[in-house]
Amino acid sequence: MSRIGKRPVELPSGVEATLSGQTIEVKGPKGTRSFTATDDVTIKVEDGTVTVTPRGPSKRARQQWGMARTNIANLVQGVTTGFRKDLEISGVGYRAQMQGNVLKLNLGLSHDVDFEVPDGVTVTVPKPTDITVEGINEQHVGQVASNIRDWRRPEPYKGKGIRYKGEFIFRKEGKKK
Repeated sequence: MSRIGKRPVELPSGVEATLSGQTIEVKGPKGTRSFTATDDVTIKVEDGTVTVTPRGPSKRARQQWGMARTNIANLVQGVTTGFRKDLEISGVGYRAQMQGNVLKLNLGLSHDVDFEVPDGVTVTVPKPTDITVEGINEQHVGQVASNIRDWRRPEPYKGKGIRYKGEFIFRKEGKKK
């Protein structure tokens, strides 16, 4: 039995879910998201909750059970509170700034990096060394944050680069004479 799949997904006030076939659409204050489940699970919307049950004892049905419930819970969280990733920039002269829909990064390269922010994701720079990525789709928020981080990953000797807030960087000792 799936411990995650057994729990129903509560719909907070202001959020409504509609089911058509295997596709569930969730509307909330931040927008609308939808998810199409496989035929291995059954989805029911009743009394402000969404429940997912497997359609048989097969291994694939049990795998899809927990995964479908988690995806539906992420839809509900995305349209109510949204998702957020915080990035920190550390290094002498490393900084970021927003210019319209373009994130300008100065990362010690021979050129400045212009990162075009995709639709559905909001990037803000509260301080020149902090970047905040927000949106209603967890996958898009994580992918954009990862793409920004890829421009200068933290290095293990001085820790310079772009890292997630709270990320631990294993530090190495330099060469000894």
